[in-house]
Amino acid sequence: MSRDPSQYLIAFDSTQQALRAEMLLDYLDLEIDTQPTPKEITAGCAISIAFQKDDYPLVSKTIVEEQVEIRGFFKYEKGNYLLLSAEKE
Repeated sequence: MSRDPSQYLIAFDSTQQALRAEMLLDYLDLEIDTQPTPKEITAGCAISIAFQKDDYPLVSKTIVEEQVEIRGFFKYEKGNYLLLSAEKE
């Protein structure tokens, strides 16, 4: 699993919401990577989606507008996953 500082991560509480978000982000033709949720992030779903940090405004807007339920947005920094925002903004 990549821990690329140029990427952000979305963690989910359900696989259904993760798959829904994947479909929505694919539709936007964004570069995403579906991957296992890092053990450092407590979430109810084993699937997370990594995306380029430059796409964060569009990804966040889409998640909120489409009412996708998420655990939160995270970034990897200095060996830890830091919570950027949780649930809806």
